[in-house]
Amino acid sequence: MASRSLARPLLRAAKCTHAARFSTSPSLLAASPSPARYVSQAAKPAPARSTAAAKASTSPAGPTSTAPPTQTAPPAPAPTAAHPPPPPPSSIPTIDWSTSYHGLSTAAFPPEVAAHLTTPISPADIEVKPDGIIYLPEIKYRRILNAALGPAGWGLVPRGPPVVADRTVTREYALVAQGRFIAQAQGENQFFAAEALPAAVEGCKSNALMRCCKDIGVASELWDPVFIRAFQKQHAEQVWVEHVVTKKKKQLWVKKGLSVGYPYKKT
Repeated sequence: MASRSLARPLLRAAKCTHAARFSTSPSLLAASPSPARYVSQAAKPAPARSTAAAKASTSPAGPTSTAPPTQTAPPAPAPTAAHPPPPPPSSIPTIDWSTSYHGLSTAAFPPEVAAHLTTPISPADIEVKPDGIIYLPEIKYRRILNAALGPAGWGLVPRGPPVVADRTVTREYALVAQGRFIAQAQGENQFFAAEALPAAVEGCKSNALMRCCKDIGVASELWDPVFIRAFQKQHAEQVWVEHVVTKKKKQLWVKKGLSVGYPYKKT
């Protein structure tokens, strides 16, 4: 019992001496890193790699591929007096063209526009009806207006509803160009069945376009009796034809160099 009671104080003293030695030893304190060193090392950022090294590490082996060059749209043509730039939407006035005469005779067309509109018609473009009337196809009028004023630089506006008679339908249209009232005319067309009425109403638009163009000099020679007689003499002829079914004979006008269409044939 005495030996066991003596050993307990000795063991306790040894433990205290061992702990004090490790906690206060100058060599151990100098060798062990301080908490501040751990904090400074953790806060210090890693050195950044150069851009070339980053590309080299991420790019595959071989020559570096480059993106195709970006294609840019060609610059828009500069506006001219014939084709001025469109006005901003906020500056376009709201006009009821079914009743308005806004801009009528306020200014003449620029010289280059007038030159396009009044260019003499080529005889090759003029057609001849069987009764001898000469005319310019409706698409030719549209091409002349597009060349002079530009696509969307002009338009036809109805001035009222279609008026249907027994076998005739009429409708009034106005020609508007560059935001101004230019001319108006009554278009008319014939129809012989109820199902043909929509096409006849559309034909009124073409007829009104032809009449409106007369006011601005487009194909105006087709309304000149002197020109009509000279054209018929030089470029048209009257021929005797026979109906292939009824065998009836009659005289028709045809353009020189063209054959007679079915159901007729030359006799």
